[in-house]
Amino acid sequence: MRATLRWAQADFRAHRGEALFVVLASAGVIASLLLAGALFGYAANPWQRVFNQSHGAHIWLHTRAGADTDALSGVDGVAALSGPYRTTATTVESRGARAGVMLRAAPVEPPQTGRPLVGTGSWLTAPDEGPGSGSGSGVGSVVLETSVARALWAEPGDTVRVTGPDGAPHLLRVSGTADAAEPRYQPGGAAGIGWVLPATLEEIARGDTGQSVGLRLEDPGDTDFIVQRAVTVLGADRVAEVTKWQQARADAGGDDRLLGAMFAVFGLGALLAAALAASGAIGARVRGQLRDIAVLKAIGFTPGQVARGFLVQHLAFALLGVALGTTAIALLGARIPGRIGEAAAVWQDLPGHTALMIGIPVGAVLLIAASTGLSAWRAGRVPPVPVARAALPSAAPMTALGKRALGVRVPPALVLGWRAAFPRRGRTLVPVARLALPLVLITVALVAWSTLDQFRSRPAQMGLAAALTVRAEQPAGPSDAELEETLATVPDIEAVHPGAEMAALVPGQTGTITLRGLGTARRPYPSAVVEGRAVAGPDEAVAGQGLLDLLGVRVGDWVRMTVGGRPQILHLVGRTIEPESGGRVITTTLDALRERDPQLRPAYHALVLREGADPRAVSGALATAAGATLEIRETHNPADRLEPARGVIGALIAVLALIGLIELLTLIGTGVRDRGRDLLALKAIGLTPRQIGAMIVTAAGLTALAAALVGTAVGLLSGTWLVDTQGASSGIGAGIAQLPSLPVLLTVTAGAVLGAVAAAALPATRAARRRLADSLSETL
Repeated sequence: MRATLRWAQADFRAHRGEALFVVLASAGVIASLLLAGALFGYAANPWQRVFNQSHGAHIWLHTRAGADTDALSGVDGVAALSGPYRTTATTVESRGARAGVMLRAAPVEPPQTGRPLVGTGSWLTAPDEGPGSGSGSGVGSVVLETSVARALWAEPGDTVRVTGPDGAPHLLRVSGTADAAEPRYQPGGAAGIGWVLPATLEEIARGDTGQSVGLRLEDPGDTDFIVQRAVTVLGADRVAEVTKWQQARADAGGDDRLLGAMFAVFGLGALLAAALAASGAIGARVRGQLRDIAVLKAIGFTPGQVARGFLVQHLAFALLGVALGTTAIALLGARIPGRIGEAAAVWQDLPGHTALMIGIPVGAVLLIAASTGLSAWRAGRVPPVPVARAALPSAAPMTALGKRALGVRVPPALVLGWRAAFPRRGRTLVPVARLALPLVLITVALVAWSTLDQFRSRPAQMGLAAALTVRAEQPAGPSDAELEETLATVPDIEAVHPGAEMAALVPGQTGTITLRGLGTARRPYPSAVVEGRAVAGPDEAVAGQGLLDLLGVRVGDWVRMTVGGRPQILHLVGRTIEPESGGRVITTTLDALRERDPQLRPAYHALVLREGADPRAVSGALATAAGATLEIRETHNPADRLEPARGVIGALIAVLALIGLIELLTLIGTGVRDRGRDLLALKAIGLTPRQIGAMIVTAAGLTALAAALVGTAVGLLSGTWLVDTQGASSGIGAGIAQLPSLPVLLTVTAGAVLGAVAAAALPATRAARRRLADSLSETL
């Protein structure tokens, strides 16, 4: 054992550069995996991130005025209170859109518990602290929760109209938008949240207010019990509504349906790529010392001693690299600029952080140990005859095509670089496959990015042809003819489709689906049909994937349902991309529904805008033309909630690129060392150092090019399948995957090739400058 340790120490001193590379490669791999875990936690659980950052309350009690909420601080299990805050129910209007908002009086300094996280703009300021005066700074300003601001198209600096309990209008300036770990605004459902100063609330409500108080618990599992205790303390007649953290989390739980499985694939793929990169670095170092191993065995070392020496040495390198990578992320991860640093900072407070911080390094060490053990076992089988290695050919013989290329004066660097990059089938496939794996995952990430872009840039192809819906106030609103006449006067509206929605019972009356009549027989709604055809005749309909799965039917079948006690039979002629209601929607024309109910009136009108039209501008024009008689809403786009995932996808691409760079450096170093005898022969026959360096760079570039072509092709197929499979399982339906544009794919390929050329430049320069006498040992 002493001899083994002394040899390991001597080997470390003789190959410090290689040892340093192994340590840094292991550290880079661990850092990449930990950052990938942080990004996954950041993207896959947005509600938990907001809850932790805001020090959110587990319970919100909405009480009547006068309830003694201070007594809640004495309830066992309550760690902190947020509030109480005076509240009042209002209606907020902006650009023709309208939303129910619960205004909450808040202090100038945001509270520590249940603190709103300002995303854009600024928090409320006192009247004499902001720019301007009066309603321009403190009193008369409002901070809107993000989902409410999105529904109202409100941005910091905009002016919104607030109608209080007495019906009097008030103008407030939006000073900012903020996230809160509470249920989001739902059109026609849960009210949104807005924060104003107490003086502003008093002006709007004038004493007609309630109260809201948040309770942060010592143990979230005691939520139901604490709710009972709190209601008992306050009195059941004083509590109007209770909101628990489970409700808010469930409300936000659908955000990651499209990308959740994809991030899991990224994590597993990154782990595999990182393990290959680390094992490749260790295996390359073992292969580079075959001559030394043969000498050791010649002087009496047993195979077991050689294997133990390599195993102990490389396990020490792996442990050092893992410790360095883990420490670097723990101490410096939050200081990385951009989304990666933000994810690393938030990750420390998310559930599962400790398990991943321990599990990822331990798992990586075990994988590296397994790889090292295999390489050490191979080292123990090296024959103690160093001359035998020199007798083996290091590359494939020159082919007839290569000889012909040299004969027609093709640059030798290109011909020899091709021969070095693709020597034999087995020796070619392994490095190309290892380098292609990170590129496959990068391409899959680009497919996800392009799919999100498609929802935003071409909503009609994603089942969102109508950008706006308008509803007339009943009974004071205009008639259908008057409404259509008003809509015809507004520019940038390309088509108006009357519509109505109702709940329908499925066969057997075991569940409900959404029956939608949209458009007319003469002018049907442009649904995004991906299978079958669009509605073209009476009693025809199209449906989403969720409905087909629920009923166990397919395109071409007839479906019977019950609406208001009357049967409705429709012929399914197509499948559409349906982002709403989990795809459990069947769409026909309004004329088909009127056959069952001749008195049916449109409940709303869907507006298809001209290409390039701004929905906000059209909404403002509608509000001006129709006054306050219309309720205007923007069509919900699933990409709105998934928008933060775009930054996370970009950060994941950077992490995968780092893993690919480590793999690339290993392949280049291995290639230069394995072709040492070839370089000696090339120098002997007269190749200049520049030609030798160009050959090495060309070989690296061609290997990267082959890996990029294979990686992008496999990534496009895998990404399309993954996105469409997830879309089908979520009810939206297959057919939503969008391939990246050709310039983007060319950029990935060019980046891989240029990265390989840049990484090979230094090793090529060093190899080309080596003198002939320095390379004689390569023959042994």
